[in-house]
Amino acid sequence: MPASSREPVLIVGAGPIGLSCAISATRRGIRPLVIDAGAIAESIVRYPVGMTFFTTPERLEIGGHPLVCAGAKATREEALKYYRGVVRAEQLRVRTGAKLLKATRAPQGIECTISGRLGIDTMVAERIVLATGYFDHPNPLGVPGEQLPHVSHYFDEAHRSAGLEVAVIGGKNSAAETALQLFRAGAKVTLIYRGASLPASVKYWLKPDLENRIKAGEIAARFGAEVVEITDREVILGGGVRIPAARVYALTGYHPDFELFSQIGIAFDAATGRPTLNAETLETNVPGVYLAGSVTAGKKISEVFIENGRFDGEKIFGDQGSRAAADQWYSQVNRPTGE
Repeated sequence: MPASSREPVLIVGAGPIGLSCAISATRRGIRPLVIDAGAIAESIVRYPVGMTFFTTPERLEIGGHPLVCAGAKATREEALKYYRGVVRAEQLRVRTGAKLLKATRAPQGIECTISGRLGIDTMVAERIVLATGYFDHPNPLGVPGEQLPHVSHYFDEAHRSAGLEVAVIGGKNSAAETALQLFRAGAKVTLIYRGASLPASVKYWLKPDLENRIKAGEIAARFGAEVVEITDREVILGGGVRIPAARVYALTGYHPDFELFSQIGIAFDAATGRPTLNAETLETNVPGVYLAGSVTAGKKISEVFIENGRFDGEKIFGDQGSRAAADQWYSQVNRPTGE
């Protein structure tokens, strides 16, 4: 990336929503540059190996490209292949391994500093769209030992834990599904959750399954428990209770990059994390800076998914008619089930 280059639009985030925004811009004669600190669809890359989406394929589609899959619903691997294919078909300009460090409003545009594989580069963009999602920023436990190598805020695959004692911290959908997969792969699982019981929001097919496994003693559960420390061999709870654990999955949720918001000057509510933006165009209080996808909802990340966020590009780059159509599409999409 040449120093001080100029772009009409910089889209930050090469996930499904960022790519959808790029398609909306491209079809209006704008050639945006899309950057991502990870790979194309990095959030899906981090999903467990072999995961199957609960959402039906047509609700994951962007740009009118059909998502063809072997079964009734797409797997992680099929989705990754699909989004790679969309980039190729639309000839989108995507640069992976490039992270936006800061952006500053200036008379000539928005000055951006980007960290890439070959060092630090700068560019000026007329507009930028932040479609960065939240998956890069897990909610920390804030306890000693959280950074140990056997502790992860992401679940990879159950097979690696066969025969091991594993602690799963959390009680929502990700934690419930992870605990069940680990148990069925032969791990000795302890679920640790600060709530008194599993929340009602756990998916209807997961909740009874997990409750039955706990009732049968096949999965141990510690409700109303607070983690105070993690060691090489144990998770220590309040009251001195020690849970043996060779692996620890701290599935405590995620949040948008509020530090980047602050650096750019995007105003947001401290309690909810909701940014100040025009609901029709998704432009923030900083002229030329737009938000798309889950970052528009602040801490309420469960409000926006691929299913409804994929229309945000039409709000940003479309005319009034396009925005109205996007709102109509949105209203036809039932609220997705998930975290």
